[in-house]
Amino acid sequence: MSEVTFWFSVTLILYAYIGYPLALFALARVRRRQVVKGSATPAVSFIIAAHNEEQRIRDKILNTLAQDYPSELLEIIVASDCSTDRTDAIVGEFSSRVRLVRAPERRGKEAAQQLAILAARGDILIFSDAATALTPHGVSSIVRNFSDPSVGCVSSIDRCIDDSGALSGEGAYVRYEMFIRQLETRVGTLVGLSGSFFAARRAVCQRWSVERQSDFNTLLNSIELGLRGVLDPESVGYYRTISNPSREFDRKVRTVVRGIAVLVPNLRYLNPFRFGLFAWELASHKVCRWLVPFAMVAALVANLMLAARSPFYRVTLFLQTGFYLAALAGLRTDARILRLSSFLCVANFAVLMAWLRFARGERIALWSPSSRISTLPPTSAR
Repeated sequence: MSEVTFWFSVTLILYAYIGYPLALFALARVRRRQVVKGSATPAVSFIIAAHNEEQRIRDKILNTLAQDYPSELLEIIVASDCSTDRTDAIVGEFSSRVRLVRAPERRGKEAAQQLAILAARGDILIFSDAATALTPHGVSSIVRNFSDPSVGCVSSIDRCIDDSGALSGEGAYVRYEMFIRQLETRVGTLVGLSGSFFAARRAVCQRWSVERQSDFNTLLNSIELGLRGVLDPESVGYYRTISNPSREFDRKVRTVVRGIAVLVPNLRYLNPFRFGLFAWELASHKVCRWLVPFAMVAALVANLMLAARSPFYRVTLFLQTGFYLAALAGLRTDARILRLSSFLCVANFAVLMAWLRFARGERIALWSPSSRISTLPPTSAR
């Protein structure tokens, strides 16, 4: 039983992080769904959800106003989730170009976004966070994808950098995640969107839920309508690493709790007879990934029990122990080579905590924006 547990756990971990991308890569060689982009400029509503964002909302509005999209077709709406600081007053300074929709009571990000959707006039709805900066062609690039009638929603590419402009451990992982999303787009559809910058057809947003993570739920709504989600490599959202590591951990836990809360009542999407390839993608990208922390614990415990039986298992125990020690060292030093192992361990510990909080009945409707430092896109991308 220990050997079965060990090898099953190791296989799950390797499949989640390596096997699934390799399978996608192989599938993309024989199955490739192109996104037919066009030059149409439909009416767009750009929705910025904000709660107490007085430090960043001005820069975000200026960044959005600088988009090279026709101004008469670009409606900008700030959805204030009952902000108690100067956020609403700052938005008011741009009243000639920016609309403020204020929630009378704080009910969470999705509830604020829903108020903006009800007030929006655009055919295409774009959602973005206050901490995310776009290049001047961000809106026009993401909108071009909707010329393809099969596309229901579009995700941007995330670019995460530290204060020096270098990739952090999270940044390397983000690039890995974006690579998987590129492969998913080639073979069919995404499994999730970047919550900091994504777009959807108005019809997809009609079944909006104030209790479910908007980026994940929007993708599922698209699948339900027979549409797909795609990644646009030309639409990039830039943000810097979190300024407080403990708050970043809490953010990861909240994100996974909210993702699980969307998946659990929608397990029917795992039915391959109805949803085909998407069911496999969903199981591989979400379910397997969220089971990795349990597999890590099981593999370590099983390896401890097996180490006395065979030199082979003593070697595997040595490798596991070395990985966790490297992760611990990465938390205590600035060595770049150790950042990724530290990030993987912290991220999976956050997933484990998310499962525990979900099991206790937590669903987390409210949100507190992460204290990320907003950043302008690199000069070469402007």
